[in-house]
Amino acid sequence: MRWTIILGLCLGATPALAAATTIHQFSDLALAPAGDRTATVESDDPGNLPDEPHGGVVLRGPDGKVFARFDPCKTCRYANPAFSPEGELVFLAADEKAGKTTLFHVPNNVPRPLTVINGIANTVRFSPDGNQIALLVTLGAKKKTGATQAGAPLVGEIGEKNDEQRIAMLPAGGGTLRPVSPADTYIYEFSWTPDGKGFVATAAKGNGDNNWWVARLDYVDARNGALRTIAAPKMQMDMPRVSADGTVAFIGGLMSDWGPVGGDIYIVPLSGGVPVDITPGFHGTFKGVEWRGKALLATALIDDHAALMTRDPMKMSGKLLWSAPVSVSSQSFDSPIAFNAAGTGAATLQEDFTHATEIARGALSALAPVTHANAVLPANVSVQSAHWKSDGFPVQGWLLGPKQPVAGKHPMLVIIHGGPSSATTPHYIVGGGQHGMGFDFAMPMIERGYYVFYPNPRGSYGQGEAFTRANIRDFGRGDLRDDLAGIDAVEKIAPVDDARLGLYGHSYGGWMSMWANTQTHRFKAIVAGAGIANWESYYGQNGIDQWMIPFFRASVYDDPKIYRAASPISFIKKARTPTLVYAGERDVECPPAQSLEYWHALNALHVPVRLVIYAGEGHHFHKLSDLEDLRRRFVAWFDTYLK
Repeated sequence: MRWTIILGLCLGATPALAAATTIHQFSDLALAPAGDRTATVESDDPGNLPDEPHGGVVLRGPDGKVFARFDPCKTCRYANPAFSPEGELVFLAADEKAGKTTLFHVPNNVPRPLTVINGIANTVRFSPDGNQIALLVTLGAKKKTGATQAGAPLVGEIGEKNDEQRIAMLPAGGGTLRPVSPADTYIYEFSWTPDGKGFVATAAKGNGDNNWWVARLDYVDARNGALRTIAAPKMQMDMPRVSADGTVAFIGGLMSDWGPVGGDIYIVPLSGGVPVDITPGFHGTFKGVEWRGKALLATALIDDHAALMTRDPMKMSGKLLWSAPVSVSSQSFDSPIAFNAAGTGAATLQEDFTHATEIARGALSALAPVTHANAVLPANVSVQSAHWKSDGFPVQGWLLGPKQPVAGKHPMLVIIHGGPSSATTPHYIVGGGQHGMGFDFAMPMIERGYYVFYPNPRGSYGQGEAFTRANIRDFGRGDLRDDLAGIDAVEKIAPVDDARLGLYGHSYGGWMSMWANTQTHRFKAIVAGAGIANWESYYGQNGIDQWMIPFFRASVYDDPKIYRAASPISFIKKARTPTLVYAGERDVECPPAQSLEYWHALNALHVPVRLVIYAGEGHHFHKLSDLEDLRRRFVAWFDTYLK
């Protein structure tokens, strides 16, 4: 039985949702070394399902046509397809109920198990000679990988034992899985060295959820797992890649969540040394990097465009090859754009606000969709990329509205992204109920005549590292000014009623929603998801306190004033705006106690407020029924106060 803790009065009924729309979902793209095939995980999502749709692994040719489809495990979720240097395919199949993950090999288009892992796994990578397979495994895992997943129950002796994600190896033809990296070390990301004798990895001792922000760049010996530190700079690092001459390139910068990677490109010798930024002053954010010979192929977010470029590490220069106002992706902890072995062709998953995801392929300068699985889906919204200045910073955001707006002024919903080191980028806006596990509820609002505004204020990706770092020790002041200036800007280009503004955010956006309630009365209704009411108490409650040091430059025990100055609870008597608050019961990143504290304060001050805590959920929800419940409450709340 699904149960939900609901604090406060029940919300009234909301209008019935529109008929469902089926979206063909693509994820986990891999490109064969010869560039002749892609592998993706695909499924059909009609919306409003009780669970994620069961999919399969699909092989497609350069023209996007299907070669083959594989579905050897009806109770599994597929992920991480990978090709050997000779083009043989493997992929993972996770049976969550059984707690097992199978690595499948596909010789002659017939999947067969290579090994079964008692736990979870990800990031499959062949050795350069194709004879070995390495992957990341968590044996006997108590939770899914990453701090955004629901935490294990906090019972027994706390902190006594942690899940440790390790590099494991097995022969490409199958055999015994051998954990390689030390049992007390969490490996976040890795790649093979060109000689096949080891790995370069980001790693840390202890709790994997918490320590990515203090991870080192290590060499891991493939024979005995011995570690050697290559570099330990005070920055977050990801996507380490080694060139043939022994140079490590990686993305380094200020990142607030393990997963949304962004920063500059750094290089350092494999033998060790001080990393060098080879893209200083770049007016954008690098999201992926791969060696091809002595040059780098890099994916970046530049303002409102995804971009592909070359970078010469010696000359510290580059050339733009392709860009478009779209979002691109391939697999987690791989470059968003995948490249063939020669570095002459590429593939990615591409979408924007009016086009659902398709596979895009081609030469590096000519990426274009080759599938048309979602071609029948309509453009449901109007879109404008808005630009404005705030305190001298160039700021960008996205304004969405009804495709055919009616006359008169309209309410507007402002949606603040999480992070803060992240950015809202184009994603297909669809009606007909809840699709997937996203927290974006734009379409039901636009269907009701609202405009929706996604600002990317200072702290976001896309404008360079100086912009991303501009909110250090300044949470909620400069970035809130950016958001409010953005509202002023869009009110000049769209028929928005300033007296009917709503605010929504999740995670950092949830905190910003709580914070804005104490700093401005411009918003007339707020929904705050997985927010933070009190940075001082939060420091001791969350499972990822290490992320706060780069942003606050001190722990709460060393500088409590800077934490107090950014806490909504410090200014709570200024709050006036009706607020719906929600959280996941097992949220490691933003524990529900923070939402409870905020709800308690608004209740005491007689500000209209309701709180919903969703049973068993983490920072990202995994029950589609919970998301649909939240969606209905969300719509009803804003309609009550803004319609």
